[in-house]
Amino acid sequence: MKSVLCFLIILFNISSLAGQIFDVEAIKVSGDNDKRINLVFMGDGYTLFELDKFVTDATNFSNSLFSQSPFSEYADYFNVYAIKVPSNDSGTDHPGIATDVTEPVFSVASKNTYFNTSFDTANIHRLLYTYSSSIVYNVLADNFPQYDQPIIIVNTSEYGGAGGPYATSSTGNNADEIVIHEIGHSLFDLKDEYYPGDALASEAINMTQETNPAIVGWKNWVGTDGVGIYQHSGSGNATSWYRPHQNCKMRYLGVPFCSVCKEGIIEKIHSLISPIDSYIPNSSTVDNPTLPLDFQLKLIKPNPNTLESEWTLNGSSFATNVDDISIEETDLVEGANLLTTVVHDNSTFLRVDNHDSFHIYTVNWNINYTSLGIEEVESNTDTFNISLYPNPTENLLNLKFESSNTSNLKVVILTVDGKKVKSVKLNNYENKQVRLNHLDTGIYIVNFYNNNTLLTTKKLVKK
Repeated sequence: MKSVLCFLIILFNISSLAGQIFDVEAIKVSGDNDKRINLVFMGDGYTLFELDKFVTDATNFSNSLFSQSPFSEYADYFNVYAIKVPSNDSGTDHPGIATDVTEPVFSVASKNTYFNTSFDTANIHRLLYTYSSSIVYNVLADNFPQYDQPIIIVNTSEYGGAGGPYATSSTGNNADEIVIHEIGHSLFDLKDEYYPGDALASEAINMTQETNPAIVGWKNWVGTDGVGIYQHSGSGNATSWYRPHQNCKMRYLGVPFCSVCKEGIIEKIHSLISPIDSYIPNSSTVDNPTLPLDFQLKLIKPNPNTLESEWTLNGSSFATNVDDISIEETDLVEGANLLTTVVHDNSTFLRVDNHDSFHIYTVNWNINYTSLGIEEVESNTDTFNISLYPNPTENLLNLKFESSNTSNLKVVILTVDGKKVKSVKLNNYENKQVRLNHLDTGIYIVNFYNNNTLLTTKKLVKK
């Protein structure tokens, strides 16, 4: 009897304890946590005896997510974990106060749960959420601080969920679709493609007030895969907003993401982590290197693989789209040598242009060679986000790049037949305006160089 009483007292006070440590179960591990996007499921309204059900629910949601494009192609970019958080009661609150329906749609209930989730949030019946953010983030800080996206699964079969800093979903019919839709909001900044209301309407990846198909944010997709510029239904402010598709997961559950949303998801993936998982040699593993010298990339490859790599040695092309190379003595010059590999994603899901950044990842090896052999090899990685806009342009072109290691780039504008017409130096984090008044209308090529290594090439249209 004493042990049972102690157990009940501990369970009763479980939500009030600070620094609570819970079991964390790995559902999907693709690599090191610092090199993956970490999705972390937490359960609310699962009692201690229902935690196995919570792990099963989380696993089913994870499996559903990675069965759908573009997550199926980029599954190796993610890890998934489940934090087993027990509640005193099973279920969630339903205060019966929503103003968008005639309450109660189902039984009014008050439950003692760890995260205090509830239907009727903000007087919207299906808005299942919690404002107890401090509890949510304390659990994450104490149990999995390397999280990228928290997802709260609420142990109720009633339909409901929400986006926000942490996504929330029930476990009933279409619950896996709710989770994927809400992750679209929470992690990838996608808007609802039904009208979300005036308070939530804003310019975004898949929402705009621009109606010109030549300059709309998704202009490169217009006319393809059902993408257009479709007016939101409704009245008032709703009529001034537009979506890219009529049948996207951000509008209806049970259908795929549209091409515009897929592109936005992949762009965000690349902004969070590099596709370069590791490389050899690095400065911590080189010990009296001898020739020939072997170099290797380990990439986080989509399925099918759409990553492309370009290897250059001292500014000259050395190899393309390979993960391993060997350098012979005859390949080197006396003194300093620079070996660079540039990696980018050439997925057909991406038609990035205008204000969008190019996600370019590099590894540099500095090789000091003398007649006596290799004295040292030093390595470093770099990530480039490069912007070029507007495109097409009339007289002014904006250039900007961000890098973790590089102080400046060289930008060269050429005619289509290779004649150089403009060259500028672009400093890190600098937003530089380049005047193009002297150029004739037509198509130009813009090359971006780092230490004479070509990082990327873009087409520029001068109007």
